[in-house]
Amino acid sequence: MSKTIIISNRLPLQISIENDHLEVTPSVGGLATGLKSFHKDGDSVWIGWPGLTEEEIPEKLKGEVQKKAKDENCVAVNLSSDEIDGFYYGFSNRTVWPLFHYFMEYTEADDTYWKFYKQVNQKYADEILKYYEEGDVIWVHDYQLLLVPNMVREKAPEAVIGFFNHIPFPSYEVFRTLPWRDEVLEGVLGADLIGFHTYDYERHFLSSVSRILRYQVDFNEITLPDRIVKVDSFPMGIDYKKFEQAALDHFKNTEDQQSELQRRLNHHLESTPDAKLILSIDRLDYTKGIALRIRAFEYFLDKYPEFIEKVRLVMLAVPSRSNVPQYRRLKREVDELVGRINGKFSTVSWTPIWYFYRSMPFENLIDLYTSCGIALLTPIRDGMNLVAKEYIATRTNHTGVLILSEMAGAAHEMNEALIINPNNFEQVAQALCTAFGMPEEEQIQRNKMLQKRLRRYSVEKWANDFMKALHATRENRDAFKSIRITQKISEEIMEQFKRSKKRILFIDYDGTLVNFTDKPENAKPDDELKELIRDLNSQENTDVVLISGRDKNTLGSWWQDIPIELISEHGVWTRQIDGEWELSENVKSEWMDAVRPVIENFVDRTPGTFIEEKNYSLAWHYRKADPELGEIRANELSNTLKELISNRGLSVLEGNKVLEIKSSGVNKGKACNKKLVGEDYDFIFAIGDDWTDEYMFRELPETSYTVKVGIKKTSARYYVESTSKVRDLLNSFKESL
Repeated sequence: MSKTIIISNRLPLQISIENDHLEVTPSVGGLATGLKSFHKDGDSVWIGWPGLTEEEIPEKLKGEVQKKAKDENCVAVNLSSDEIDGFYYGFSNRTVWPLFHYFMEYTEADDTYWKFYKQVNQKYADEILKYYEEGDVIWVHDYQLLLVPNMVREKAPEAVIGFFNHIPFPSYEVFRTLPWRDEVLEGVLGADLIGFHTYDYERHFLSSVSRILRYQVDFNEITLPDRIVKVDSFPMGIDYKKFEQAALDHFKNTEDQQSELQRRLNHHLESTPDAKLILSIDRLDYTKGIALRIRAFEYFLDKYPEFIEKVRLVMLAVPSRSNVPQYRRLKREVDELVGRINGKFSTVSWTPIWYFYRSMPFENLIDLYTSCGIALLTPIRDGMNLVAKEYIATRTNHTGVLILSEMAGAAHEMNEALIINPNNFEQVAQALCTAFGMPEEEQIQRNKMLQKRLRRYSVEKWANDFMKALHATRENRDAFKSIRITQKISEEIMEQFKRSKKRILFIDYDGTLVNFTDKPENAKPDDELKELIRDLNSQENTDVVLISGRDKNTLGSWWQDIPIELISEHGVWTRQIDGEWELSENVKSEWMDAVRPVIENFVDRTPGTFIEEKNYSLAWHYRKADPELGEIRANELSNTLKELISNRGLSVLEGNKVLEIKSSGVNKGKACNKKLVGEDYDFIFAIGDDWTDEYMFRELPETSYTVKVGIKKTSARYYVESTSKVRDLLNSFKESL
């Protein structure tokens, strides 16, 4: 039976050593909490680091760590202290974390960190492969493991792999500053489905893939040479029932059963009946905007002194990454701000800020959620912010006001909250005033809508939606009409090739025999390719025809030493072996003077584009243009040209990053069929990579072996993934006789 393999940096449990014995406690991280029920209820194994370095585990307990993990359906990845320093505290939290949250000034590009990051990611990938069996589904989580999907894909190409990024993905302008940007993107693209919390992060990722790797992006799908990757947004929910029930149970507690924290909160609320507690809960992280929040609270008290002694900011800052310099500086700054503001506003019986720098047990979090009438959550940049959702889930009487930063992913689905810009102190102060004065009826109306949405889109639904979409990618692999040429199919084709008495091979050039380049003139055939084509064409009863959109002068000069038939400009010109170029179609060129200025105008407006002028056609290349701008301009130019050339016997061919204007009566399919007239070929083979080759695939006899290069919608019977696979196939033809 197939299983789900979950992979994250940390396991959903914490293993510690107490008096030479291992103690196992549940992890309190957001991911661990969110996926706990999914892992517990399903057939899954969870791979991650248990929280102890190899040096911290006595030799006699090393086997015990794995056993404790196995008891919870987990697998512990062993990491040394150097690996934790370089991989986790280094690249993950000094490079990726600040860059993805737009703190470029904190981003460190250290090659040693990068080497550790690759090394540890490979460890996780190797551990996955130990447990992976055909049919399993692999789900990789978060920014610490960006390289893992492709590392697994290289060893298990048929695996179904999902990746979810739980932090923001930055804009292209920010992401491209990362020295290892190509490797990171390729690593993530090992997945079949890539998930983000919001559409904004999804859009940024797609833009980076398009502009940096130059892969084709259509809506939310990325076309790779061997498969299609889907990218989508899945806003993560919470275990709503858990928080709601905890709040209901909380209110059933007698005074003796209440915690010390709850009694202190009650004392404050009872001593000042019209007072309000403002809740602030975060990890102590510079992305959370804690220092800004304190300054905004100071601004609020300065501007509205009537709230002095009537409000209190209850601030819980959970320690985080205290060995990273920026976090130590942040703690000093927050300590100083709290001290200064308390000193500035405190009275004999009142201090404006209660500041807790510690972790709190779950019960105390519920105390805070249920006692504070206002939650003030103002991150500068946050992937989601589950605290906002937890707060709303615990408001069982539907009162309370959530003030939420527009920079948090949760803001996209929690519009009923008071949404603010955390950098705008005036807006924060005004939101606090609005919250204090908001009638209970309005609070209830807003919160009921929020609760209905959060209850429906819980963490279980989030996980199930992602897994459903991930399973669908397996089905999408078979959705294309063409069939991948496997070893078995290749052998069947070679057998037909050997049995046939007369054979012909139509072979496209750019994108088929050679990869595309930014400069078309750099795509000359190498000696190995020339020798391969020569050998193929020299076989008895075998004709090889190179059929290309290239102009005859370029194609002819590149292949002048090879005795082979050439067809150029999609069928306008033909050159027999050792012959001269002949015009095969009655075409005209007078139209070019009228069309050229239109294309030149688009060249001027679109940096990186150029015109290629052939004898009887004009081509506008936009491979080097910004991908998004190039697609916009290509669509615009195509529409303009179609209006201009209507009723002139011309057509616009949309190739791979090129638009070509030529005679409507010319195409590769027509050129191929001319070659077949009067001949008795019993083996016909055609291979090409773009839209112009579809004419061949459609117009050749049904018994032909037609092959598309790359995974694209096509009329071809088969496909291969890349130009290297094309050469492998052609070598098989050569070696089969």
